[in-house]
Amino acid sequence: MKTKRNIHLASILLSVVILSAASVIFSSCRSSRTSALHQPADTLLTNREEAGSGLLFQFEKGESFNHPLMALWIEDTSGNYLQTLYVAESIAKGVYGHGDKSTGKWLPGPIRRPATLPVWAHSRGIRENDGYYIPTTATSLPDAVTGATPPNDFVLMSRLSQNVPAVFDIYFEINQSWDWNEYWTNHKFPDDEDYKTSCQPALVYTARIRQKNAGDPVGLNLIGHGHYSGKNGEIYRDLSTITTAKNITKNAWVKMIP
Repeated sequence: MKTKRNIHLASILLSVVILSAASVIFSSCRSSRTSALHQPADTLLTNREEAGSGLLFQFEKGESFNHPLMALWIEDTSGNYLQTLYVAESIAKGVYGHGDKSTGKWLPGPIRRPATLPVWAHSRGIRENDGYYIPTTATSLPDAVTGATPPNDFVLMSRLSQNVPAVFDIYFEINQSWDWNEYWTNHKFPDDEDYKTSCQPALVYTARIRQKNAGDPVGLNLIGHGHYSGKNGEIYRDLSTITTAKNITKNAWVKMIP
């Protein structure tokens, strides 16, 4: 009973810390000339067992937001993958809510969607037996870094591993299925089934983080998009063909929590 009570008290304390940290970043962001952010409806906790510094990520959805999939991870300043902070459950587990239509209805089931978050997937560098870089049901990621996509604005509270350097880059990738436009049409690559599940390719945002500046919110900037069908992990800088996908994300901020 004592152990359970201590765990319960620790959970309450963690919630208080998260809400306090969130209120600080919201206040800071509200005072920014670039954005007026508001209290999000959802809170996610990941990597709670890690021993490094805390990190707070805030996402504010845009007008085109409609159940996208997301990943948040960090790399060193040379571009080497370090750690995943969050990835959508369907990608992490290899099971999609609309993955099985064998009965004539869309039901949850395993399916491969390499175009969904290709930059994150290739950054990890783990190639599966089928040649794709996204996890399978047999190699799924632990619950500590995953969860369902929040339907609202949200805050993600995560913790870094101890070996994360003092300066690193954070990346955020987001993709929404079937968001066609005049360039990324249903018939653009008629023989590429992986493309047809993505349409406008995944967008990538990034920021450079300095742990010594804990408490200072840093905005993530859109820098490009991934491969349209997930064949590589390159970031394509030309965004001239991207339209509504730019409006899935309204704002994304991060700050270190000492």
